[in-house]
Amino acid sequence: MQERTSPDTRDEIVQRVEEALALVRPSLLMDGGDVELVDVQGGDVYLRLTGACIGCPISTLTLKAGIEEALRQLVPGVERVLAV
Repeated sequence: MQERTSPDTRDEIVQRVEEALALVRPSLLMDGGDVELVDVQGGDVYLRLTGACIGCPISTLTLKAGIEEALRQLVPGVERVLAV
């Protein structure tokens, strides 16, 4: 697990978010879904769920309880994750 230090730049935050998404992505892919990073603004991370995640009744739970929790633990400064 990576050491939690405060990233200095937006590029570092984006890189850490991408690394964290790579850890949760296999679970999504197993069910035919995926996630892509759209933007990072301050502590907000904007993601797009794709594949089988589109229209899935538990996609909100996946986003909040799965992806958001992982990002908040692994990437300092992430406050919330929003779907676009």
